[in-house]
Amino acid sequence: MPQSDLSASGPRIALVTGAGSGIGRAAALGLAQAGWQLVLVGRREDALRETQAAAAEPACCLVSPCNVADAAAVKALFADVERRFGRLDLLFNNAGLSAPPLPVDELSFEQWQSVVDVNLTGSFLCAQAAFGLMKRQEPRGGRIINNGSIAAHTPRPNSAPYTATKHAITGLTKALSLDGREFDIAVGQIDIGNAATEMARPMQQGVRQANGSIAVEATMDVQQVADTLVHLAQLPLSVNVPFMTLMANRMPYIGRG
Repeated sequence: MPQSDLSASGPRIALVTGAGSGIGRAAALGLAQAGWQLVLVGRREDALRETQAAAAEPACCLVSPCNVADAAAVKALFADVERRFGRLDLLFNNAGLSAPPLPVDELSFEQWQSVVDVNLTGSFLCAQAAFGLMKRQEPRGGRIINNGSIAAHTPRPNSAPYTATKHAITGLTKALSLDGREFDIAVGQIDIGNAATEMARPMQQGVRQANGSIAVEATMDVQQVADTLVHLAQLPLSVNVPFMTLMANRMPYIGRG
């Protein structure tokens, strides 16, 4: 039977990728505030240490530098999580990057590949490892939340690599959600639009629109994303939210183009 209350099995363990900044940092701090034990994952240890230091109880955060696009590194990361904690209750697949906003014919193969490696392959590798651990742990099951982005629905100009990977994340979410049912693994996706992070700073200065104009776009407090993520994470495993779109109300998504 699926767990009805994760807290009944002891401390809840969450792994957040891209935890060194932006949405990942806000989500990690929100989960820590809610009493979760955190594994902070990212490529830069110094940024992860800053996230750890910002937590109300820094001791609840384990810093684990890792390149999620490296299959051997991801395997070692999850083996360490299992060795230390014996289980994983939540994976927030959040790590991502984008290519420069160039016309598709001007992108290099390396620019394309780097986005695919992190956004898609990295999400797959982490989900794969989490899935295996969640299947065999006792009590079994857990939750995986993928960061899809508004780009999982519709592109911005000159964003082919990022948009393609985020559309692919939607397919990955659907497949894992189906395959996870048998093992009490709930898999969902949160598509976030214009959270006010360093990555979204250009929105506040003006970005290219579908009609070629440059316009300032509305943003929302990243804390709203963290609060929503914590709510999703604490749902019982008998409940899943397959897809959620969370966006600044006045951003040009509905009606974009």
